[in-house]
Amino acid sequence: MRDTAFREYFERHHDSMSRLAYLMTGEAEIADDLAADALTEVWRHWDRVTAADDPAAYGHGILMNLARNWVRRRSRERLLTLEPLRRALDPDVSAVVDVRGALRRLPHRRRACVVLRYSFDLSEKEVATILGISVGAVKSATSRGARQLAELLGGSSVALARIDGWEAAR
Repeated sequence: MRDTAFREYFERHHDSMSRLAYLMTGEAEIADDLAADALTEVWRHWDRVTAADDPAAYGHGILMNLARNWVRRRSRERLLTLEPLRRALDPDVSAVVDVRGALRRLPHRRRACVVLRYSFDLSEKEVATILGISVGAVKSATSRGARQLAELLGGSSVALARIDGWEAAR
């Protein structure tokens, strides 16, 4: 029974977890690994998952924690590796920023809220449940994240409309 229920959960949520991990990390290979790791944790804590009000949100919450930890580790690694280059670069050098690159520049909570709200079309309450924060915090982070993302994309009024293309970009 447990095996069958988990298999159904896996089939129903693997793709969305992998897509979410990709949007949070920008790395397709890492996204699949994080989704697999999250599903492993779901299996390990299956009793808690099935007892949750929203088992899918529980699994997405696990994934968000894993993605946040990966991004933090990766940021520390890049800082150590790129510090000499960063000092040598001219601060006025402009760069082309795409949606994925702009997303990487958002703080984790803002990025998570923007991705979950706009790409996964989840309600503020669902996002709050997944991230373990209040609905007010979701509203604030989503608003600030969307504004910051639009600025990073050149202030275009269609910047957020480009988010719909994220899934196709993967």
